[in-house]
Amino acid sequence: MSTRERACRNCRRIVTGNVCDNCGSTNLTENYQGLLIIINPEKSKIAEVLNAKKPGYYAVKVA
Repeated sequence: MSTRERACRNCRRIVTGNVCDNCGSTNLTENYQGLLIIINPEKSKIAEVLNAKKPGYYAVKVA
């Protein structure tokens, strides 16, 4: 299992494995910029824009 951080190209979630724990995608990249930390997605406007339903780390831009 890889321990490098990668961003999911589908939902932008930052993960350390080979599968996104948020959407189940394997379409991951190490090429991303910026970091958003979503603590309370129910009250976050940024989470609403990202469509983030779970707390965690998300990339600002994914290549």
